[in-house]
Amino acid sequence: MDGQFSAKSDVFSFGVILLEIISGKKNNSSHLSEKSQTLIRYAWQLWREGKELEFVDPVMMESSPTEDLTRCMHIGLLCVQEDRNDRPTMSSVVVLLGSGTVSLPQPRQPAFFVPKVIPINQSSLTNRSESGLTVSSVFSSALP
Repeated sequence: MDGQFSAKSDVFSFGVILLEIISGKKNNSSHLSEKSQTLIRYAWQLWREGKELEFVDPVMMESSPTEDLTRCMHIGLLCVQEDRNDRPTMSSVVVLLGSGTVSLPQPRQPAFFVPKVIPINQSSLTNRSESGLTVSSVFSSALP
């Protein structure tokens, strides 16, 4: 959020990519309902409802055991937890992905992407509108 990168923000990014692979969907995409808004929120919602398999891309279901897919979703959710101190290290993630016998802790609420509206100073624009409307830019900001 503040432009600083760390090992924990790398783990967060890896978790997002893992969730994208499992679902076959991009994190910020129009396929998600307004209620979910982001892939992370959608994954968390289904996880809490016990509907993990609804999150998984049907193509993945054909080629991988469901236990492996739900485990990957579980690990992805561990990586995107809101509190960076609750996230595993990348070396732990490698162990968790490589071993089906290591038990996983329950994930806590993830850090959700929050749209941020930043007003643009009209005097800085070269082609100002004569209508008097305010111009804003929308940026997605992660909370890793």
